[in-house]
Amino acid sequence: MVGSPVNAIVVRPGSKPVWVGLLLAAALACSAPLMATDMAAQETQTVAGLIDAGHFAEAESSIAKSLASPAVSTEAKSALLFQRERMRRILIDFTVDADQAKARIRKQIPDLGDEEFARWDAAGLLEYQVIDGRKLYFNRAPSNLFRLSAEARARRQEQTPVVDGPMEAANAHHREVRDAALAQHATDAGSRRLRVTQSLTVDADAVPAGETVRAWIPYPRAIPGQQEDIRFIESVPAAHQIAPESTLQRTVYLEKPASAGQPTKFSISYELTIRGQYHAIDADKVVAAPLTAELAPFVAERPPHVVFTPALREFSRKVVGDEKNPYRIAQKLFAAVDQIPWAGAREYSTITNISDYALHAGHADCGQQTLLLIALLRLNGIPARWQSGMVYSDGDYDNLHDWGKVYFAPYGWVPMDVTTGRLDDPDPQIANFYLGGLDAYRIAFNDDYSRDLVPAKRHFRSETVDLQRGEAEWSGGNLYFDQWDYEFEGKILPMKSSAE
Repeated sequence: MVGSPVNAIVVRPGSKPVWVGLLLAAALACSAPLMATDMAAQETQTVAGLIDAGHFAEAESSIAKSLASPAVSTEAKSALLFQRERMRRILIDFTVDADQAKARIRKQIPDLGDEEFARWDAAGLLEYQVIDGRKLYFNRAPSNLFRLSAEARARRQEQTPVVDGPMEAANAHHREVRDAALAQHATDAGSRRLRVTQSLTVDADAVPAGETVRAWIPYPRAIPGQQEDIRFIESVPAAHQIAPESTLQRTVYLEKPASAGQPTKFSISYELTIRGQYHAIDADKVVAAPLTAELAPFVAERPPHVVFTPALREFSRKVVGDEKNPYRIAQKLFAAVDQIPWAGAREYSTITNISDYALHAGHADCGQQTLLLIALLRLNGIPARWQSGMVYSDGDYDNLHDWGKVYFAPYGWVPMDVTTGRLDDPDPQIANFYLGGLDAYRIAFNDDYSRDLVPAKRHFRSETVDLQRGEAEWSGGNLYFDQWDYEFEGKILPMKSSAE
């Protein structure tokens, strides 16, 4: 039938061929936008595949050709322009050649040999991409090597300890939270009151003088039993817009004109109370969660970063085996993902599928591990969702951090932090604290990932998944992370008494 005209229809007695032909024509006309959308999506997918394969020149040629077409839709144009921007961002993350990588490693292993480097490289311990025939290493690959390889760590000239956060080792706070939860006494036990100042500073002359810089700084929403009593104090500049509390990636929005030769600085200050959590879960009481309308989204795929790929299914089968109990399945998956070593990560916006990346890269950071665990839990019918924000300490430590929540019937939503993972402690309740428990040394800015900002950005986001550092732009486009910096300062305050 290829090439047949729409109205070439066999006419039977009593039929109305004109009406049939018109209906078919109308159907084809209605399907044309859908077909165009599908073709645009396919073109973008092809370009993304070329980029992932390192064929940047070919990808750029394809993008330029598509953008030159008068038929290109606004949606397709935006998607293709982002793929062009993704290449630019990848080339910011991957700048180190083999000689430069060796030179950086030799700062800690002066007698590093070429064969030794080649062996570690072949083992996948040094992340790289081959881009248009040139092998380029991730900027943090030389430092990540010492997290990924015990052999490399042992070869260092100076045996300095690897620095981790204070909550990554079992301590008195974990017991404080656990004991308070089990005793069901004062609600302030295990809680902290914190004053936060967070700033975003755009580099001098990154934006022409007089042009308005638009900034979004992360801001927490109230989450009962986790973070409450949020009080906004001030912002610089004073005029600001706080996103509604229902916003899952909540921010304070600010504007300020750029001045020649001067950085453009924004800041906000606020207070909140953060409560530790511990849930003593009896595995034998856990049953399959009912698939309600509320829970259904949290057992579903959510492309591009939560996709039930064949590789993910195979990994799950090997880990889960014949286990049917949801809690014990979660324990197995938690332990398996916890075995993936942490390493500094490339920007999330450059990765096509983060959970798949974490499954195959041989290392992952907190957000990558969390998305992988979320995908695995959902694949097994266990509701799971995202949280992220900042961790802080009694001292001067703070850092970006991602974790999540998992739903166990009949207990409901409980926290999970697979990156902090299992603690080294003889008490199983403390050792397994982070599958059902949460410390009070973290602020959640995000109750989901890749959600719209309020007000909406006009240009691409620097971080397409998370929101911890902030976002900035001007009329000329997005301001990427190489054009601004952020600071976080947290001060622990006395807890208010119950009389206050």
